[in-house]
Amino acid sequence: MDVKDKIRFNDSVNQEINRIIDYIDGFEISIEEAEKIEKEDLIQLRSIATVQSIGSSTRIEGAVMTDAEIKTLIDNMTITSLETRDEQEVMGYYDALDIILENHETISFSENTIKQLHGILLKHSDKDQKHKGGYKSLSNSVVANYPDGRQKIVFKTTPPHLTPNEMFDLIEWTTIEFETKNLHPLLITGVFVYEFLSIHPFQDGNGRLSRLLTTLLLLKSKYRFINYISFENHIELHKEIYYAALMSGQKNRNTKDENMEEWMMFFMSSLKSLTDKLQVKLEAIKHKVVYVTERHKKIIQLITKNKAMKFADINKSFKNVNPASLKKDLSYLSQNQMIVKRGNLKATIYSISHI
Repeated sequence: MDVKDKIRFNDSVNQEINRIIDYIDGFEISIEEAEKIEKEDLIQLRSIATVQSIGSSTRIEGAVMTDAEIKTLIDNMTITSLETRDEQEVMGYYDALDIILENHETISFSENTIKQLHGILLKHSDKDQKHKGGYKSLSNSVVANYPDGRQKIVFKTTPPHLTPNEMFDLIEWTTIEFETKNLHPLLITGVFVYEFLSIHPFQDGNGRLSRLLTTLLLLKSKYRFINYISFENHIELHKEIYYAALMSGQKNRNTKDENMEEWMMFFMSSLKSLTDKLQVKLEAIKHKVVYVTERHKKIIQLITKNKAMKFADINKSFKNVNPASLKKDLSYLSQNQMIVKRGNLKATIYSISHI
């Protein structure tokens, strides 16, 4: 697969792309710092981003479940209760995304992996059982779905009989480029997503899978910021620009005039926007105001006086306080690094933090 002409951008575009790449590479240092000291807060950000990603990616394709409904479904999920098409798609996306987030370091980037993820994505969908995990057998087109029910053909895709060869070439090209490092990983990822959507290799689920594969490639390239902010949510909020960027290259598909300049600018600027939003969240976490009650102050004073204490000893000094409430106080103070918790169960010791 030769993409040289497709990524031959003018000087100003190249300069802007390089500027964004440098910014994002520098931003990863902030993530490294945050992961060392803000673990609890980042866990919460990841949980929020996961729900947003599932909701947005399925709504882009026509689902209507809200993020709140999706969180409730995930928290109370039983496979037998997946009655609607939306619920089935949501749980499929959740399963595939969870595998990527938890196992990206060991998942190989291959045709087999892509097909397996497609199978997982559609495993709960009743109408997709016959074609999940296998390339398409019928022609398909990229269709934009809008909230008012309108549909618009965005572009035509690779015919079924050419799909296996084109996917083989794309995966081989992507693998070689990551190994040789001739192109920056973010550029390689942007090219892969554009080409994958151009081929549209599966009968259904291509858009959702493209966004899952974006996350996989970013994580495999050590871009951890994608754990904590939703790429899918950004696409949902800018759906018309997203489709327009794809169409700008697709209108000249397989001609000498095909160029993904507009797509790559959209892709890069989207990643930049995500890091900007995440930076704001990290700053809020870093400078957050911790609310301390009078009881919190007394607990800190008591532990300071005694240097280190077990829960039973602390509990004796707060006879009028419910032990469960006292444990919540200690957990809150520990999470906000005002005290240090060491050990487990009855052996747990609380001391004062010196951070």
